[in-house]
Amino acid sequence: MSLLNQLFNRGLLGTKCKICLNLAISRIKLLQNKRSLHLKQMRKEIAQFLQTGQEAIARIRVEHVIREQNIWAAYEILELFCEFILARVPILETQRECPTELQEAVASIIFSAPRCSDVPDLLQIKNLFAAKYGKEFILAASELRPDTSVNRAIIEKLSVSTPTGEAKLKQLKEIAKEYNLEWDSSNTEAEFSKKHEDLLDGSKQACSGGTISPAPSKQSPHQCPPTSEPNVNSSVTNHQGIQALHSPNTTSKSLSIPDDVGHSVKSHNAGQVGDSKRQTRSQSSDILERAQAAIASAERASAAARAAADLANITLAQWKLEEEKSPKA
Repeated sequence: MSLLNQLFNRGLLGTKCKICLNLAISRIKLLQNKRSLHLKQMRKEIAQFLQTGQEAIARIRVEHVIREQNIWAAYEILELFCEFILARVPILETQRECPTELQEAVASIIFSAPRCSDVPDLLQIKNLFAAKYGKEFILAASELRPDTSVNRAIIEKLSVSTPTGEAKLKQLKEIAKEYNLEWDSSNTEAEFSKKHEDLLDGSKQACSGGTISPAPSKQSPHQCPPTSEPNVNSSVTNHQGIQALHSPNTTSKSLSIPDDVGHSVKSHNAGQVGDSKRQTRSQSSDILERAQAAIASAERASAAARAAADLANITLAQWKLEEEKSPKA
């Protein structure tokens, strides 16, 4: 059985693997040439935006340039790995486990295969490796487990994270230098240095601007102990310098304020409710009057139409009588 397995694996990693690797290498070279031309065109457009003062558009376009450059660099590394594996296919055929010197190249191709849709040959190579080394080896490389050997540069270049402000600013400066532009990068540096804070942070700043004193009704009995003497001011001071509490007379006055405020708020709300009811009643009466006026105009129009029809019938009858009398005459 071992001989049959070796023959079977040799068939998988022999002719098929060589064909897929050759196709992947040739396809990667074509894609690199296309991306190089595309990158030159995009860099030229960004230089024109910088020259005309459209820095906002240039800051957006430069992200796409950085991604294209990362993919181009990843393709270059993958091409080297494919050539490296292609030269050592006989070693892969003879050994059951993946050789140590080839683990980085094989794991990097497995990791990159689903992320490089422009090179479908990498998926076929991944399937061949799955048949040779099993699903666990494929999952370890695809999920970046600790025991995997995926190239770190491949992971960074194929990452979908947004480029940092420093990387975008560096790329813009390189483009301006490439096309000999006198570009002032102070506005762009200020824009990239801004921290986009949460919109809700304004309420936090407003609250932190001043201290909010607790309502008298929510004070605990330990903070405001009742006393029987009305003219004695009771004060409690701690090590943090908390303000002294007032006497029971002042506290009773302060406690009576919310009741007055509550009555005034209730009366104000009641007044608003009454005003809203009056407005709705006036609106409903206006609508009713308009509806009645529309009905009356419709009735007048129908009466006029009936009168016109009666007049037409009368004139038609008279015309017929005149026609009947004219032959006799």
